[in-house]
Amino acid sequence: MTRTVAIVLFENAEELDWAGPWEVFTMLKQLEPGSCEVVSVSERGGEVRCAKGLRVLADYDFSTCPAPDVVLVPGGHGTRKEMENPAMLAFVRQAAKTAEVMTSVCTGSFVLWGAGLLAGKRATTHWGSMEYLRKCEGVTVVEERWVDEGAVITAAGVSAGIDMSLHLVGKLWSPLIARRVQKAMEYFPEPPYGDVPVTWG
Repeated sequence: MTRTVAIVLFENAEELDWAGPWEVFTMLKQLEPGSCEVVSVSERGGEVRCAKGLRVLADYDFSTCPAPDVVLVPGGHGTRKEMENPAMLAFVRQAAKTAEVMTSVCTGSFVLWGAGLLAGKRATTHWGSMEYLRKCEGVTVVEERWVDEGAVITAAGVSAGIDMSLHLVGKLWSPLIARRVQKAMEYFPEPPYGDVPVTWG
């Protein structure tokens, strides 16, 4: 079975939120031909300017996107608008009717909430937006790298989307394939300065 993975784009979407998962799923396709097709979709199609200035071209608009089996909604400042955008919410709700899994990274969880997909579920988001998500009715907010609620999976901030996507590859294809994707990406994080305390404010 070839699954269609749709990466949702919008103005001011955080680049790594979607580019990390894009790498995971396209690497999957490369290693396992026929496993998936990976497409990008935005409200109008065409050019989208992301949060850090990267400009990308969406493959489809909401009306022409093939029916997705997996949907990924990234975060970024743009979600403040998109969580109330009727066109975005209609697309997400429609996709959820037939998709196996709806996912979000970072503040993309607010879009899923706006579409009514987080009611009665646990969810996570970027650490800086936890308190805002706790104010959203019907959601139990947890501080985890990703939260798998079956048909809905949410990931924490930015780089967490890579981990969540690898989890999803293991869930929908197999753990062995997920490990092969991880190795092909050489994704074995060893960030420096782990002994340096972090303060904010």
